[in-house]
Amino acid sequence: MCSAENEAFLCELELMTTVGCHLCDQAVALMQQVLDGQRFAVDLVDIAYDDQLMARYAEHIPVLLCPHTGDELAWPFDARQLSDFAVRVLAAGVAPGQH
Repeated sequence: MCSAENEAFLCELELMTTVGCHLCDQAVALMQQVLDGQRFAVDLVDIAYDDQLMARYAEHIPVLLCPHTGDELAWPFDARQLSDFAVRVLAAGVAPGQH
């Protein structure tokens, strides 16, 4: 399980983004500072290649998403909000293979 008790598995998150998004670059830099690379993997999802994602997120990127729980953290977010989001994702007990 991906939880506070079991650090063996990565919690997979997705960052809705697109090329040239300076706010997305800021979000990535913050995630690199706050998220433990041993516990989280973040996939950058370019919304430009998916019409549904474009319709949903075009006006809102960057958005960090936990595919398992559906939880989202929309920009702007700070280190504390990101940390709280990470704790919630871990508490949800995301099991490997359920992302």
